[in-house]
Amino acid sequence: MTQYHSWLACIRGCGRRYSIYDVIYRCAACGALLDVEHDLDALKDHSAAAWMARFEERARSTTWPYQSGVWAKKEWVCPQIDDANIVSLGEGNTALLPNPRLGEALGAPDLWIKQCGVSHTGSFKDLGMTVLVSVVNQMRADGQPIQAVACASTGDTSAAMAAYCAAADIPAIVFLPRGKVSTAQLAQPIAHGAHVLALDTDFDGCMRIVQQVTADQTIYLANSMNSLRIEGQKTVGIEITQQLGWEPPDWIIIPSGNLGNVSALGRGFLMMRELGLIDRLPRIASAQAARANPLYRSFQDAFAERHTVAAESTLATAIQIGDPVSYERAVKVLRAFDGVVEQATEDELANAAALADRCGMYTCPQTGVALAALKKLTARGDVRPTDRVVVISTAHGLKFTGFKVGYHEQTLAGVQSRHANPPLELPAEQSAVRRAIDERLALSS
Repeated sequence: MTQYHSWLACIRGCGRRYSIYDVIYRCAACGALLDVEHDLDALKDHSAAAWMARFEERARSTTWPYQSGVWAKKEWVCPQIDDANIVSLGEGNTALLPNPRLGEALGAPDLWIKQCGVSHTGSFKDLGMTVLVSVVNQMRADGQPIQAVACASTGDTSAAMAAYCAAADIPAIVFLPRGKVSTAQLAQPIAHGAHVLALDTDFDGCMRIVQQVTADQTIYLANSMNSLRIEGQKTVGIEITQQLGWEPPDWIIIPSGNLGNVSALGRGFLMMRELGLIDRLPRIASAQAARANPLYRSFQDAFAERHTVAAESTLATAIQIGDPVSYERAVKVLRAFDGVVEQATEDELANAAALADRCGMYTCPQTGVALAALKKLTARGDVRPTDRVVVISTAHGLKFTGFKVGYHEQTLAGVQSRHANPPLELPAEQSAVRRAIDERLALSS
């Protein structure tokens, strides 16, 4: 595997290169973000069929580190790292579930849900964090003076970083906006022993602070402006295609906040096309909450101007971001994939999530944003009834119990709970119970 190599390069193509083991997040020449690039000519020593066969074999492997859905693609992600320094918690290999009943309700009968939230810490952030923490683990093993890893987070990033750092015995520092994350999300980094700092600001304020703190190169930045995170997250597109028999879908709908997920998704598909595994690209729809919609506003004028907003409080807390770090990366991908950006109101996202739950899902509010966006795209004909659509579910619904309870108690501000299903309180009498059952079954028939 040593014949394969990756490095960091400026996303604007100014020609600067850096080692993946350099503590650097922006190009020293122009200030742009960096991407991990691979020696694609070297990777072409295997045919497309050979890569497919290798990935299929590893999907059933128990050999370290290939039992991970990310590290099963090691040559495409981070080929030069020593296997002994990889920090994996079984990320990836999540289910891709067809849900035609939900699809029919949303106007897209061939609908599939990629369950990224069914992961170790309950979100897709595990895919990127395994790569980042593994590289830090390698750097420390090689003698680099990295004392800790730090991130700003609305919840899921901090949970993933804390878990992977705990597994590697690396100190973790978390900057959270005080009072703006769910109890479940706050509990995870605390439980894993991270140093949790709840700041009187929003996510964008936390992001400014963490960038200042990580200017000290002994504290390593773990937010998605770090391109190592993107490398792990790009495997979700490869995994979806593999699960569909190496045939890409027509559309992928993805909830979007800091926008690293959009750029990661695109990178996986572009790499597959370059290496001959696919011959076409899906269209990508980036879905934002209407109360935190800077990319949607930029899309309205064809990205002629970058918009930022003061993100308002939204039920989709994980994407409550007004100044996304990976804007430039995401725009580049959306242009390459004939992409669109759609938004969802609080009422729309809450009812879309509840509808998905009625069809067997247990959906986080961010996924509700994506499902509500899909409904709008089908209504205006962008997504056709014959299109195969994959919605990426980014986190597990169990992280958002307060959202679920509030919906069914009909206490969420700005939401008319069309699918509310509160428990029915009855006396402990058989006749009353029987009567209630008969009435409920008659209503549902």
